[in-house]
Amino acid sequence: MIKTFKIQINGRVQGVGFRPFIFNLAKNNQLEGTVSNNEKGVIIYCNASKEDIDKFSKDILQNKPEIAIITSYKIVESTFTKFDGFTIIPSKTQAQINVPLTPDFAVCESCKTELSDSKNRRYNYPFTTCVQCGPRYAITTKFPFERANTSLSGFDMCEACHAEYANPNDRRFHSQTNSCDSCGVQLKLVTNVEETITKNQIECISTIGQYVSEGKIIAIKNTNGYLLCCDASNPEAIKKLRERKKRPNKPFAVLYPSVKTVKKEFQLSSHEEESLRSRVSPIVILQNTKNTSISVSAIAPYLNQTGVMLPSSALLQLIMQEIKQPIVATSGNIHGSPIISEEKEANTHLKNIADCFLHHNLDIQFPQDDSVVKFAGNIELIYRRSRGLAPNYIDANVKSTEPVLAMGAHLKSTITYVPNTQTYVSQYLGNLDNYDVLKRYETTIERYINLFETQPKTILIDKHSQYQSSVLGYELASKYNAAIQEVQHHKAHFTSVLGEHDAFDTNKKILGVIWDGTGLGDDSQIWGGEFFIYKNYKIERLTHFEYFDWLANDKMAKESRLPLFSLLDDEMKPFIKDKFTETEWKVYSKTIKTNNLKTSSVGRLFDAAASALGLVDINTFEAEAAMRLEDCANTYSKSYYIDFLHDKTYDEIPSKYILNKLVKAYREGFCKERLAYSFIYTLAKSIIRIAKKTQINTIACSGGVFQNALLVSILSQVARKDKINLKLNRKLSANDENISFGQLMYHQHIKN
Repeated sequence: MIKTFKIQINGRVQGVGFRPFIFNLAKNNQLEGTVSNNEKGVIIYCNASKEDIDKFSKDILQNKPEIAIITSYKIVESTFTKFDGFTIIPSKTQAQINVPLTPDFAVCESCKTELSDSKNRRYNYPFTTCVQCGPRYAITTKFPFERANTSLSGFDMCEACHAEYANPNDRRFHSQTNSCDSCGVQLKLVTNVEETITKNQIECISTIGQYVSEGKIIAIKNTNGYLLCCDASNPEAIKKLRERKKRPNKPFAVLYPSVKTVKKEFQLSSHEEESLRSRVSPIVILQNTKNTSISVSAIAPYLNQTGVMLPSSALLQLIMQEIKQPIVATSGNIHGSPIISEEKEANTHLKNIADCFLHHNLDIQFPQDDSVVKFAGNIELIYRRSRGLAPNYIDANVKSTEPVLAMGAHLKSTITYVPNTQTYVSQYLGNLDNYDVLKRYETTIERYINLFETQPKTILIDKHSQYQSSVLGYELASKYNAAIQEVQHHKAHFTSVLGEHDAFDTNKKILGVIWDGTGLGDDSQIWGGEFFIYKNYKIERLTHFEYFDWLANDKMAKESRLPLFSLLDDEMKPFIKDKFTETEWKVYSKTIKTNNLKTSSVGRLFDAAASALGLVDINTFEAEAAMRLEDCANTYSKSYYIDFLHDKTYDEIPSKYILNKLVKAYREGFCKERLAYSFIYTLAKSIIRIAKKTQINTIACSGGVFQNALLVSILSQVARKDKINLKLNRKLSANDENISFGQLMYHQHIKN
């Protein structure tokens, strides 16, 4: 018996070619009905027998588009309706949007093939996309995902593009981003004084190739924001970029033409290669080899690693086909500011950095940096969660029936918003000390609230009331008459991991290990080396790293010699006197006697170790000391290492004891590589000791220190050996980007 069935499919099903897929599947099954986007995802009405609808459903679930994610699938019988064939009908939204936001997807292999095929109508077209690739989140103005709701709304499809769009047999059938050279986005190349060089698409690309070979710096507007680019094998060009960008040592990323060219210069693991080739197309941090053609010492000074990526868009693919060699590709911004995405802003702020600009006329609604990952064995660590990963769908256990906005942290800020039954975690936004980042942060909140047509009823902030995220949280709570709740920084880190692994509903204890640089503790001291116990919806602080003096406010995080000074005892302290001027030595010696502000920060402990081994005394960029220490440790053969705590009993982890033992060993002639490895090994083993002492066999680790791939690698090995279950942030970064999500999870599940 033929009946009308209604199928509601939720998940990442908009902007992924789902409706064309359903259309063709229905045709193949000889079903009549309709498919459209709605506020929840995709809705299907069709006439079929029970047997046919079951087969249809099975085909949908087994053969869905590769980039689609189905989170729920519901079939109900509906009022019988007669349909004439099967059609895709315009989207109808009758309620507030309740659908995951679709991220941007890297250019697919089929589109790459078209770009280089002189017989194809998209030969050399820089904005070639299809239903499986191209910008989504970056160009979205509202949902459902339709062309009219994107930046492409002002680009009417030409006759040829519309024919593809209407053809069920074409791979661009119903592609909302469809365009070509006749009707689509256009390039223009200009000087840094805004004089037009050319508007011809092919000439734009070829001229960039010429300029790169001449050592010039080019600002390229990609589909997610501007990149600053130059020849990666030209140390003088890279030096010029560093000087103009005021970025003396911070590593640059390198864009390679293909995986093949990457493999010629790096030893790629299967996981690293898979990540590079993925639809996220992130920057992947790789260990250097001796085979590289790039100027590694200029690209990542003092480090034995390089951030590598492949072209994420058709535009970058064409540029790399022209240049045929690696280029530096770093975010188009001035130091500390967010990535620039608007032509006028780029011309104003980057004119003293770039020699020329490649602009285009596609508006970017949500600018994003490139995502960054690194592997600890087969464990992917997210360093920066942005293009391709954000706003990722977190299948979180959320019980709230009213909108909740989590404001996140002050550094590496993000927001998390729950306007409905979905959880939306924004892209990395940056350091809120910077005015432009703060404006971008405020704009992102405003756009989320407008996009979902809701206002938050509860706002979650960090315990530190002076964080800009907290200050703005109080303002928004007043504006929307919303309740406000403080969540302690490190407890938010802990609940971010518990939330990712849906680990709240257990009566077994979980050990939370939260190590980072800074965060206001419940005792008004600076926490950062914390051990918590979670059980039955409650979190208690178990122990922590021994407190030491926090000196000179923000300088403590910038000058690694300061935590070293604070940690060393009177016997060892004279050995570091040459790191300070006489005046500085007197001031800090006097300050430490009357100082009341203490810290348990493991981030600062890493800094101190780096300074002790002569690696870095003053950071030129955030986490430089920790990166240099890890890099140094990675060069050790790992045959003989020291556990500085093997014969020590303690309740609190003895930070001062560890550092003094390290300095003593260094002065006795132990090589710095061995000591760097031993320091990291000691910290990893300290976690296992605490777990064994408390008889807890599940550990959840978070905080910026757990972006140290060597620490994670050692910890995972020793945990496996001792049959301890290790949980890490996997969908989110371990750093402060996860704080907003952790605040939400704390609000939802913790009963303290």
